[in-house]
Amino acid sequence: MGLGSMMILVVAVTWAVATEACPPSERAALLAFKAALHEPYLGIFSSWTGTDCCHNWYGVSCDQTTRRVADINLRGESEDPIFERAHRTGYMTGYISPAICKLPRLSSITIADWKGITGVIPQCITTLPFLRILDLIGNKISGPIPVDIGRLLRLTVLNFADNQLSGPIPRSLTNLSSLMHLDLRNNQISGGLPRDFHRLVMLSRALLSRNQITGTIPPAVSTIYRLADLDLSLNRLEGPIPESLGKMAVLATLNLDGNMMSGNIPASLMNSAIGNLNLSRNKLEGRIPNVFGPRSYFTVLDLSYNKLSGPIPKTISSASYIGHLDLSHNQLCGPIPAGSPFDHLEASSFTYNACLCGKPLKAC
Repeated sequence: MGLGSMMILVVAVTWAVATEACPPSERAALLAFKAALHEPYLGIFSSWTGTDCCHNWYGVSCDQTTRRVADINLRGESEDPIFERAHRTGYMTGYISPAICKLPRLSSITIADWKGITGVIPQCITTLPFLRILDLIGNKISGPIPVDIGRLLRLTVLNFADNQLSGPIPRSLTNLSSLMHLDLRNNQISGGLPRDFHRLVMLSRALLSRNQITGTIPPAVSTIYRLADLDLSLNRLEGPIPESLGKMAVLATLNLDGNMMSGNIPASLMNSAIGNLNLSRNKLEGRIPNVFGPRSYFTVLDLSYNKLSGPIPKTISSASYIGHLDLSHNQLCGPIPAGSPFDHLEASSFTYNACLCGKPLKAC
């Protein structure tokens, strides 16, 4: 073999090896990301050695063609053998380094359930144009949601639940027209729901409970056709429940408990697609709508701790199913209807009312 041929072969082999490894800049970014975190028990970062971060680096995945880092998937609660051997869930301290933003082809970031990660969400995370999943549940991350989060136009999952985030829901969030799953539960988020929340046209789950959200529920939320779960419980919402929520095609769970909602219960909620309805611990008044029918199918119907008055509606017996019913702590009066679903309910479902009587309470 001539010298020229040998040089071509060396260059070809060198090029092949280089294209199979991740870019040095991305390896450096991952090592800078790692340097800001401390994981003392499992040793998940012990595999982050060698020049090729696409090969056997725990929680790192690369695009097979380009060899660019595409996914970071680090879960502190997992069935992975590394957790089973240690007989414990994960614990990690430190913060999420802005170095993560030097991985421009990232499609998903999951840094979840580590319990001890603090600091803020890096503002630069909103510059990652291919990001589809951003899951930071179960840490101690504080500060605001990045104000321009709406730049992540490909985002389908946004999960910041169980952290210590504060400040308002950014207006730009409603630009996320591909978002399907929004979970902001159990933070200290304040301010109102964005008026144009209904622009999240692909949303199927909106979980916002245990925050400090104020104001009213925008009626236009009911135009989000795919919305199946809406949980706004344990906030500071007030005003009426929009009648239009009961006319949504696929809304199956509506949790508004633990707010300051007032006015009457919309009749539409009692004869809708909703199967899990919790309106307890509000300031609702008036009568329970007497509009139950075969379409009324409730695994849970909780109206306790309100100011509801009048009788229990007779049509409730024509509901196709009611599993758990709680009407306690209201101002209801009159006989409890006989038959289903009342024949399997306990007295605690009816106590602390004005003058209810009949089984399972005392006779009328």
